[in-house]
Amino acid sequence: MFTTRPEILGTFGVVTSTHWLASSSGMAMLERGGNAFDAAVAAGFVLQVVEPHLVGPGGEVPIVFHSARTGETQVLCGQGTAPKGATIEHYKAEGLTLVPGNGLLATVIPGSFDAWLQLLRDYGRLSLSEVLAPAIHYAEKGHPLLPRVADTIAGLRDFFAREWPTSAAFFTPGGRAPEPRELFRNEALAKTWRRIVREAESVGGNREKQIEKARDAFYRGFVAEEIERFARENEVMDESGSRHRGVITADDMAGWQATYEAPLTYDYHGYTLNKIGPWGQGPVFLQTLALLKGLDISAMDTRGPDLVHTLTEAMKLAFADRETYYGDPNFIDVPMEHLLSDAYNDERRKLIGNEASLELRPGNVPGYDGQVRRMMDALERLSQVASLEAVSSEPTMADMRSVRRGDTVHIDAIDAEGNMVAAMPSGGWLQSSPYIPSLGFMLNSRAQMFWLEPDLPGSLAPGKRPRTTLTPSLAHRDGRPYMAFGTPGGDSQEQWQLLFFLRHVHHGLNLQEAIDMPMSHTTHFPSSFHPRDRKPGHLAVEESFGAETIAALRARGHRLEVAPEWTIGRMVAAARGKDGILRAAATPRLMQAYAVGR
Repeated sequence: MFTTRPEILGTFGVVTSTHWLASSSGMAMLERGGNAFDAAVAAGFVLQVVEPHLVGPGGEVPIVFHSARTGETQVLCGQGTAPKGATIEHYKAEGLTLVPGNGLLATVIPGSFDAWLQLLRDYGRLSLSEVLAPAIHYAEKGHPLLPRVADTIAGLRDFFAREWPTSAAFFTPGGRAPEPRELFRNEALAKTWRRIVREAESVGGNREKQIEKARDAFYRGFVAEEIERFARENEVMDESGSRHRGVITADDMAGWQATYEAPLTYDYHGYTLNKIGPWGQGPVFLQTLALLKGLDISAMDTRGPDLVHTLTEAMKLAFADRETYYGDPNFIDVPMEHLLSDAYNDERRKLIGNEASLELRPGNVPGYDGQVRRMMDALERLSQVASLEAVSSEPTMADMRSVRRGDTVHIDAIDAEGNMVAAMPSGGWLQSSPYIPSLGFMLNSRAQMFWLEPDLPGSLAPGKRPRTTLTPSLAHRDGRPYMAFGTPGGDSQEQWQLLFFLRHVHHGLNLQEAIDMPMSHTTHFPSSFHPRDRKPGHLAVEESFGAETIAALRARGHRLEVAPEWTIGRMVAAARGKDGILRAAATPRLMQAYAVGR
């Protein structure tokens, strides 16, 4: 089968990510004697510099990893929680019915920095200064600005000038937006990281103590103090059409840390999938596999309408359950065992017919009738509010809304020892919140995934994790850690990952072949992002599926959006076989993701 590039093969190490500079920086850590954890951390910090429209230091990261030393596969939760002042009462007093999709009220505690540093401390080998060196270099000396970043900044130039002056001063100095591939610097961010490294090294040569000191500098030192000051002193415009101050404080920062937990797992045709829990959308992947397990996926054409239709209809059912049942299990009881049970999915599978469903159909779990009713009522009220907002949208927000949506990045790394990392950093992008000049980065907007109605799984509450869309994947095969993979894409992440995974497992495609195949996704269910709209029956397909498949899907009742080829999905993946051969691949879409290895 023709592929756009070769599947990378080697035995020393592989790193793949959504930007070539991050992949190369991660590989450099392996060459220095580091392991897959050092590589992932270095790549993660570089992505904060070179893809600022998708991720930043104020964002979050869930990580699924396997340690060859301990033999364990774990999740590291770098998803920050809502601040103490983030209550439904406060937000409603501000005149809000939804948490805005940007601005200071959309901010939860930045989680990625602590997650990366704990991973480095507990499983890496290199020093903090070594793994931060590539990111500091690109922030201080500059990097060629991606065309999509330049376009995003250009689209926001007027909004920044009018409403977010600190962002205007940094991204569009003198009113000029940077050109694509122009050398772009963030010297303030480099200064912040250099200060953190200096404070870390002030405690002496002990590696672990240095990392602990760096964590203190961020969460209990000057970074936390600057975040509180900025949120308190600035009242900024957000997607609600009004201006608000933030509620995050240094005390919120000091009281939080990233946490380790066991992955949620599901066995499928000799594979065991490891995902984050229902505080994210990871279980959707597992629920969809539970629905598909009783069907003959191997008999379906990889480009044919049967595969796309069947997967889409199964995902509609799984995503309906996401809306109804998922949330932070530290706050609510999520019936995950029931949702993954054979009995439940045997019944749900009967709902997958030959026609596209236009309904949102959550399953029935004993004892949860009231929760289902409240959630469906909330969605109905939301649809009415969304219709009104579409008519009465604030004109001055038009330029903001046209480019408001950020996205995500992804990193996979595997070394010769068998250490394996899948990480999905996101948040803190340049569209999410004003630039903080004293720190060189923006805050995140993950709180928009909370509801401002009580008694729902995703209702806003202090200390609670928003139900993130970020969902890295790590698969075991025949009991051995085998593959790390993932893609940016918000609510589409699981959808593109499932297409990739099914084609690899059932049709024998190698990593690059599976990534290069045409992709699809649906927005049939409510979006996780403000204004949480949905398009019943929607299905987006790349035109490379071919006219016959597209016509067949339309005949089955799917409301098709035919996208140009090479425009859907940003998959990357890495694998390690029983023979020790390492493999890696990256999507050609957007012309920036690359796999490296030897």
